[in-house]
Amino acid sequence: MSQARDHGGGPQPERPKRNRFTGRANAQLAAGVPVLPVLIVAGIVLVDVLGGAGTIWLPLLAAGPALAATTNGPRGVLCVGLLATGLGAVLGTRHGVPGHELAAVLSALMAVTLASGLASARRDRRERVLAAVRSVAEAAQHALLQPVPETVGPFRVAVRYSAAAAEARIGGDLYALVPTPHGIRLIVGDVRGKGLPAVGTAALVLGVFREAAYDEPDLLAVVDRIERSLARNLGADDFVTAVVAGYAQDGELEVVNCGHAPPLLISGSGRVVAVEPTHPAPPLGLRALLAEEPRLQRVPFAAGDQLLLYTDGVIEARDHQREFYPLAERVAHHVSDEPARTLTGLHDELLAHVGGRLHDDAALLLLRRQTADEPVTSESALRAPVVPEPASDGGREAASVMSRARSAELGRSGGGQAGWGTAAPGSPRRPGSARTAAEGCRRLGGRLCGPLPEQA
Repeated sequence: MSQARDHGGGPQPERPKRNRFTGRANAQLAAGVPVLPVLIVAGIVLVDVLGGAGTIWLPLLAAGPALAATTNGPRGVLCVGLLATGLGAVLGTRHGVPGHELAAVLSALMAVTLASGLASARRDRRERVLAAVRSVAEAAQHALLQPVPETVGPFRVAVRYSAAAAEARIGGDLYALVPTPHGIRLIVGDVRGKGLPAVGTAALVLGVFREAAYDEPDLLAVVDRIERSLARNLGADDFVTAVVAGYAQDGELEVVNCGHAPPLLISGSGRVVAVEPTHPAPPLGLRALLAEEPRLQRVPFAAGDQLLLYTDGVIEARDHQREFYPLAERVAHHVSDEPARTLTGLHDELLAHVGGRLHDDAALLLLRRQTADEPVTSESALRAPVVPEPASDGGREAASVMSRARSAELGRSGGGQAGWGTAAPGSPRRPGSARTAAEGCRRLGGRLCGPLPEQA
């Protein structure tokens, strides 16, 4: 399932009522009326009438209810079966078919109709169960892989995610981006294995990351927290490859690579460079087996630059000739100032490369630092999901600024959408200062939120 949302678009023109009613009627007709089975029955009757072949064509009338079982519910199957039986009786009488032969043909038609109706009822039940499973999977996806805002401070962000199990919607790949008092921090990783165990491990990593990102001022300490948690909970053969990155100071990214594919740094001029780790580190969960420890790598990140993080499901995708997808080569053809547009082009080309279906989970996250002449869109920032309060004293003020600012806008809009607000007085975790987002960002030196317009 992919995850990148289009936040733009103005009001759409209202369509004429006649077109809406016509479209609704056509949809109901296509869903409820067994058009194709009826056409097949009519075709068999026409051939029988023109050919005058007697009982030769009558058994073929059973194709009508049999086909209806694959496209319609039990009621549609029964209607087609009754139509075929009635027409069969009329044709048999017209051709003077002996009574015992005609009775055998009509009995066969009724038996096929009943069997097809039962198959249709079972198919409908399976589809309802599958729809329920899909809804649960989507709820789990939104809880595990929380939506990433389109704009976070001076950055624009886009995400594309596709699970190998199409009906499951989620897999072992993980990603997250959170604004913290220590700057923007993000993670992209890949859990060894598939299925529910991989999903559980991904949930564990994301939970620890979101907490540690607020608590720890040092990015390496965030990685250490994840490592200690995995050491207590993972099996001997399990591990997680991941890239943890942060933007702590202007013009520089901090990157920690734990056995993951190197991110791609795209300069403002379009040049693509792989950020290879200077000191390779083992995947998360395997540090106890190796002597190497992860090290912090600083990467220049100027205005207009972009950082693409991805999982191995992207670069290991093969076409019919068993050729890997050349991500570093193809990203230069799709890069633009809109991260969502860039990832849409890459994702569509990736699916075309593999023939329409991926055989492994694939995640893409693109972070772009806006230039000075690109104003930060405060409306997009308003849609950022509410983030939990940090446990550390250093992170309380920043998170309370965000949560109070969102609550105030919610009060002004009557609860229609998430916005900015104030905290409850006397709360030990929410100081009663910094009433607006702009004031909070000024108090934090603009490091957390970036420039925002003045609030009335």
